[in-house]
Amino acid sequence: MAAKLFPLMAVVVVLVAAVKASAGGAAVEFAYDGFAGAGLSLDGMATVTPAGLLLLTNDTNLPSSEKNDTVMSKGHAFHPDPVRFQRPPGVGVSSFSTTFVFSIVSEFLDLSTSGFAFLVSPTKDMSTSMPQQYLGMFNGTDNGEPSNHVFAVELDTVRNPEFADINNNHVGVDVNSLNSSASASAGYFEDATGAFRNLSLISREPMQVWVDYDAATTMVTVTMAPARWPKPKRPLLSTKVNLSTVITDTAYVGFSSASSIVLVKHYVLGWSFGLDGDAPALDYAKLPKLPRIGPKPRSKALAIALPIATTVAVLVVVAVAFLLLRRRLRYAELREDWEVEFGPHRFDFKDLYDATGGFNDKRLLGAGGFGRVYSGELPGSRTHVAVKKVSHESRQGMKEFVAEVVSIGRLRHRNLVQLLGYCRRKGELLLVYDYMPNGSLDKHLHCHGVDNKPVLDWAQRIHIIRGVAAGLLYMHEDWEKVVIHRDIKASNVLLDAEMNGRLGDFGLARLYDHGADPHTTRVVGTMGYLAPELVRTGKATTLSDVFAFGAFVLEVACGRRPIEEDDEEDDVSTTGGRFVLVDWVVGHWRKGSITGAVDTRLGSEYDAEEADMVLRLGLACLHPSPAARPSMRQVTQYLDGSATLPELPETYVTFSTFGGVVEKHQQTLFDSWNVWRPSLTATGSVATMSDICLSGGR
Repeated sequence: MAAKLFPLMAVVVVLVAAVKASAGGAAVEFAYDGFAGAGLSLDGMATVTPAGLLLLTNDTNLPSSEKNDTVMSKGHAFHPDPVRFQRPPGVGVSSFSTTFVFSIVSEFLDLSTSGFAFLVSPTKDMSTSMPQQYLGMFNGTDNGEPSNHVFAVELDTVRNPEFADINNNHVGVDVNSLNSSASASAGYFEDATGAFRNLSLISREPMQVWVDYDAATTMVTVTMAPARWPKPKRPLLSTKVNLSTVITDTAYVGFSSASSIVLVKHYVLGWSFGLDGDAPALDYAKLPKLPRIGPKPRSKALAIALPIATTVAVLVVVAVAFLLLRRRLRYAELREDWEVEFGPHRFDFKDLYDATGGFNDKRLLGAGGFGRVYSGELPGSRTHVAVKKVSHESRQGMKEFVAEVVSIGRLRHRNLVQLLGYCRRKGELLLVYDYMPNGSLDKHLHCHGVDNKPVLDWAQRIHIIRGVAAGLLYMHEDWEKVVIHRDIKASNVLLDAEMNGRLGDFGLARLYDHGADPHTTRVVGTMGYLAPELVRTGKATTLSDVFAFGAFVLEVACGRRPIEEDDEEDDVSTTGGRFVLVDWVVGHWRKGSITGAVDTRLGSEYDAEEADMVLRLGLACLHPSPAARPSMRQVTQYLDGSATLPELPETYVTFSTFGGVVEKHQQTLFDSWNVWRPSLTATGSVATMSDICLSGGR
């Protein structure tokens, strides 16, 4: 019987929308109590499920080989017919009202991709829009342009500083831009008390939103509440917007969303719209049900069998207790009271143990000074991750370091490896990152003969350099806080499936600071990348990061490490039997043939003009004086060609004090590379290429 009724209900839904259309064909009023057979105009990832749910984003069912493309996908769903908002044309936009019930279901309870939006658009063609924070509506060029003629109400679950978002759980009114005209934290006001109640947009619970526009007062009001609740009398937010200057004569109404690195499903259960009047009320009894979330409910058979199973369990309690004790010792964690506030970012050790096959050596991705890295797949979500095990016996500064890990975990940039969370055991810290399938750049540059990796071509190298520069600019200037990496090098740059460079391991150097003897000074970092002022003072700055980036640029362009042992070439500068890359590049620069330093494995297959600029940029970043180095914003401008790199000076000025008298000295720039010499005495060692390649390059 139910099977026969379902198609009939689908026809009724379509008729409800069709009967309420005007004679001219432009929809004046429609209501969808579910979307089976609704005939919506869909694109991208948007689809209607067999149960009648409108699903805007969904990439959980795609094979892993396709997920990297899906990450940059979007979905749109529009009512098929345009709405004539100006009747007659030219007199201004009519009043309108819409309401819809939605639910956002993330694979993580406390983390989501960007949300979605109800929008009014002059076109259904959103092909030029961008995913992720742009919600599939705008892109980096047209965001904020009056020519968009787009009005939207966003339900956003990620705080994007570039759009001045107030938090990661807000509702915003957008006019031609993702910089909202007005916004408020998601929630509602109780009618009886007037008290404000928060609503978590990613709670997986269905909620209802009402959007009303009064043409007489040009007021937009947005109201929300849990699904099936009556509409609160007091709206969540109100703002004055004259939509007659925004919405065109005829326009389309619908929804827009986009996916990101976190797997999220955006559902719409029902939707209605009305012009010159209230939107029709939704029939909650007809709305489709959300898919079951979580474990299956206990069956009746299980309820009967449970007492029997309990009796049997009592008979083997000793054996079970023994197994539980072994299990507890295996998965024992270190937890302290102060970690409660970081709970959502903490992983269970058991999950990480199972994900990595018990930290099996077959899952080992690499090993280095900061620990060993294993690949794994989290149980349940099947998310592919990299787990780094870091030894740390001292408890000094651990709370501050974990707080820093959680803070850095909020960094969101396409050229940074996403830090997902942490776990602690006695003497051990585990950090969980996004998995990068192509491993570290270090292996591709220096281990091609060991791992049979092809030589990176010039286009790939310059693309990686630009990506790392963009990530550093975001850390230094564009995020809400200034983040200093402290250990920029090729082995800390990982490559995703598309060979994009992503900077990782930021903040790990601070762990050793927290555990150090306060009466000693230890410079943490890698020889060849340490700025001279960092060696002298031990204080890291954004400009010491720029210095390390300069060494990294030369390493990528030349295919040589900043410092190497046992080099037998005759035309390079050495210190104590060590090859020093920057001395070698400076030698070519002084001879007027700086491109002679480019990796010989490339032959002539590179852009000579671009190589000349890149090598000179590396030397500019390695300037002995911090004040003379470019900022990362200037670096990105030089790399993208929007600014011209100045010529390198032959000399630079320093100041010293003798007997209270300040004296001025002029030195030849890079003379015997005095700036590099202190780096050779810092704590650490120089490994041979074969040592590092065989150990994983980390």
